[in-house]
Amino acid sequence: MNKLRIGLGQLNTKDNIKKSFKQIEMQTEECSKKGAQIIIFPEMSTYLSETPTNSIAQTLDGEIISRFKELSVKYNIYIHNGSFVEKAEIDGKSYNTSVFINPSGNIESVYRKIHLFDIELDKELTYRESDRYESGKSVVNTNSDIGHLGFSICYDLRFPELYRKLTIGGAKLIFVPAAFTLFTGKDHWEALLRARAIENQVYIAAPNQIGEHPDKKNCYGNSMIIDPWGKVIARASDRVDTIVADIDWDYLEDVRAKIPSLKNRVDLQEM
Repeated sequence: MNKLRIGLGQLNTKDNIKKSFKQIEMQTEECSKKGAQIIIFPEMSTYLSETPTNSIAQTLDGEIISRFKELSVKYNIYIHNGSFVEKAEIDGKSYNTSVFINPSGNIESVYRKIHLFDIELDKELTYRESDRYESGKSVVNTNSDIGHLGFSICYDLRFPELYRKLTIGGAKLIFVPAAFTLFTGKDHWEALLRARAIENQVYIAAPNQIGEHPDKKNCYGNSMIIDPWGKVIARASDRVDTIVADIDWDYLEDVRAKIPSLKNRVDLQEM
């Protein structure tokens, strides 16, 4: 069987790294027992608060990523940390960074969030990630032993050109770890995830934060796994939760063969 079993951890992350890792380990163990070969966590999986970014930023060899490495070895599983605040010496700013770790505890890929969440829905709902974060400069694919993977984080979801570039680069499963807000999530989250899956004929794995957080953000939850036809094949309940589903690579190729839209694509930049 040409399949990959994946797990998603839906979290309500607060401002205590130790408590966050207690929940993360419980979810890692749970998904591992269900046969998952990889578990993916939401954006800011270990720490989410109003604390000034630089005071909690760590390097790739700091406590947070070292702990994820230990868990990947202990449970013999690939881990996608969702994201964390990566220390950077750039005008006092940091990166919002995803790290993909193999069961040997080695980092295989690092992705820094490209599109920063700068919005003003009203006076009570204003976010400016660019005040604290530096934008990433690289589109990241990796051809891992478990499949050809593509990376994105939360607000990236609203920029379809990134997902098309990941797909052209070979991605068949794209990660979307998020802290997607309740206000926008109820109308846009599933619609955008399904659109990215359908237009690129890829699997989408989207673990989201849920509930209220110390930064006054209320997150939508509804973590989900979507197949290349756009069908939601697994969805988390309305609480801290895990879901597990099988990625069927043969089914993906069948969808692409029946509707060869990727092959039929016309490069409009040449017109």
